[in-house]
Amino acid sequence: MSVKHQPKIVVIGGGTGLPVLLRGLKQYAIDITAIVTVADDGGSSGRLRDELDIPPPGDVRNVLAALSDVEPLIVELFQHRFKNGNGLSGHSLGNLILAALTSITGDFVKAIREMSKVLKVHGQVLPAANKSVVLHAEMEDGVIVSGESKIPYSGKRIKKVFLTPENIEPLPETIEAIRSADLIVIGPGSLYTSILPNLLVPKIGQEVCQAKAKKVYICNVMTQAGETLHYTVSDHVKALHDHMGCLFLDVVVVNNGHIPEEIQKRYAEELAEPVKDDSDRLIDLGIQVIRDNIVSYEDHVIRHDTKKVASLLISLITAPPSS
Repeated sequence: MSVKHQPKIVVIGGGTGLPVLLRGLKQYAIDITAIVTVADDGGSSGRLRDELDIPPPGDVRNVLAALSDVEPLIVELFQHRFKNGNGLSGHSLGNLILAALTSITGDFVKAIREMSKVLKVHGQVLPAANKSVVLHAEMEDGVIVSGESKIPYSGKRIKKVFLTPENIEPLPETIEAIRSADLIVIGPGSLYTSILPNLLVPKIGQEVCQAKAKKVYICNVMTQAGETLHYTVSDHVKALHDHMGCLFLDVVVVNNGHIPEEIQKRYAEELAEPVKDDSDRLIDLGIQVIRDNIVSYEDHVIRHDTKKVASLLISLITAPPSS
């Protein structure tokens, strides 16, 4: 009897959006590969990156925690952030463990592999590159802002983002995962500082453009000041296509659920607003638009509904091909 092929899903992103999605996906019998940004230069990650000359571990740590299958207390311990202590304050234990494992194994990717075994990770977690990259943004007025953590605070509109060094090589496993994927998921996450830093790694972007898999973008529910102020759904898609130099998206998932007024008011204080749905404009590009109520609320913070979005994505793999 032949062994049934497990659908292969590659998820590309970083920040807070990626772990939320992965928590839902790991409940299914699928082969998950998470490709995670290494452009972070703020907080604990930034300090370890500068002091130890290693890729920033924070986004990787959050993804490992999301895909882990160990006792909740172990995950809590891994995610614990020290509130005080000279030199320790602000660091999370998981970041320090990944830094220590990188020192022991001599390699960031090996450190992630070893940590994946300890945490019984469902799938594989791959950094977009095995070394730190620096994200730069060219603003509409021509000014260049360097550093992922500084870009949202420039107070200017972003024209484009790019990486240095230019000769960044992705891991062979990353290329293999993209080529063999049944579904490639982009986002959710900060457009310019969590998603594009992965796709701008030269061969990753090229492989995603050429991949046979169906490519899905999970559009953000809210705009972000300093990144996507007043952006519509089609603005998000245009930024992705422009940076990649190809029209690669097949499906865009858009929220049509109501966001309560009190939550909108709180977000308005941060100059954030619901992303305007003008996705009818995408149909001319041959993009399938899926609208659904895909939001949930945790402590008055808007998140994607992990179960709903995961179910939508699985249905894209299991649905019969359209004639």
